[in-house]
Amino acid sequence: MRRRLMLAFVGLVAGVLVIAGAGSIVLTHNAARSQATQQLVTEAQSVADGASHTQRLATLSVVRKVLRLEDARFIVVSPLGAVNSNAVPAGLTASDLSPEKLLAGDTVSGQSGGLVFAAVPVTLTIEERSELPQKLSELRFGGQIAIVLTRQVGAVGPSWGYFFVSGVVALLIAALVASMLSRRLSRPLVEAMEATARIASGDLHSRVPRHAHDFSESASLAQSINEMAQSLEDGRSRERQLLLSVSHDLRTPLTSIRGFAEAITDGAIEDTAQAAEVIIAESRRLERLVGDLLDLTKLEGKQMSISVRPTDVAEVVSTTAEGFRPLAGRMGLELAVNVPQGRAPVVMADPDRLAQILANLVENALTFARTTVTVGLSEADPSGEPRGPIIMVEDDGPGIAPGDLTRVFDRFYQADHGPNRAFGSGLGLAIVAELAAAMGATVRAVSPVDARGGSRFEVLMAGLGDPLVERERSGGA
Repeated sequence: MRRRLMLAFVGLVAGVLVIAGAGSIVLTHNAARSQATQQLVTEAQSVADGASHTQRLATLSVVRKVLRLEDARFIVVSPLGAVNSNAVPAGLTASDLSPEKLLAGDTVSGQSGGLVFAAVPVTLTIEERSELPQKLSELRFGGQIAIVLTRQVGAVGPSWGYFFVSGVVALLIAALVASMLSRRLSRPLVEAMEATARIASGDLHSRVPRHAHDFSESASLAQSINEMAQSLEDGRSRERQLLLSVSHDLRTPLTSIRGFAEAITDGAIEDTAQAAEVIIAESRRLERLVGDLLDLTKLEGKQMSISVRPTDVAEVVSTTAEGFRPLAGRMGLELAVNVPQGRAPVVMADPDRLAQILANLVENALTFARTTVTVGLSEADPSGEPRGPIIMVEDDGPGIAPGDLTRVFDRFYQADHGPNRAFGSGLGLAIVAELAAAMGATVRAVSPVDARGGSRFEVLMAGLGDPLVERERSGGA
């Protein structure tokens, strides 16, 4: 890649040099020809003016002899436009001099190959024409005498030599600069390619090195690849945690099921009905764990179906919370449900998913509570700022450690086990966070609640669908 970049840079510079140098030489040569032609016209006109004011034709004859020494000629154009070809300067033809224009008194100039010329007619008076010698007698009643000056313009050969030398120097400099630039451009790309190859092969610890003098685009590319590798590494770490967590949660009920099943088979248990209840309970626990894993997979793949419609939040909270009252009683816990009576908020949400969020929060609270779990609904933020309806689930457990408070909603993350840890799958809070985000709500954890500890989970539904509306609620909590 570096070699290709270098060759491309040098080739580009060489092409520009050839085009610019050739164009400059041609333009300079044309300008020199034009300037030489203009100078010849001026000189020829000066000679013609001087000759036309000569008092004697003998002086004109002397001028003719002098001009022949300086690449100049006197030519005679007959009244019929004929020019003596012997008098025409070498390198020109009679047609180049345009005899018809000279007869009309016009100046003629131009170039033929590397030769530029200017022809200026000499105006003779009638008296001067009558005094012409016998060999010019044809001019007594017409025709024209013209002064022709010529000059050879230098060829472009030396200029091409200078151009070649300067071009070689420029190409050497361009090759040096191209080598530096190609190295600076290709090095980050090569390093990125090597790092991505290592990442693809499974080395997620590989990173693209960063250099102080890298271009901003190269630095951004390296940062993006490093962030991708870090994300993949974090994902693999979460997968390992998932495997550890799931294997633990699967092994415990499976061990109980297998143990009781073997005991029943061996006839070691007299109360088979109680053993069957344990097997059923552990089977339900396995079913719940598998269901939670499927829900997380669907949420991650954006495949969870969510049907948003006007929802009575108070009704969802009351119905869902009351369904856990028998379970709380069997666990020796008190379940308090505090839902305002009368006017209840209605928001745009999926009632089934909202009930699932609340169920997971209640199950989590039952896992850690000592004596009481409180489920409530508020239409204002506990801090006093009105933000719409808020579902709150609070327990009087030991609380959440400061290091765990910001991670309780992470997938596959579990805090310390509570006194009732045998209940639940350990994935409920991750599902709560995913479902809330999918419906535009937010969820947060507050701990400690008071001096004795405790935890409170709040679902802020101000962002769910349309602005809140009020409607009359006919039933109680």
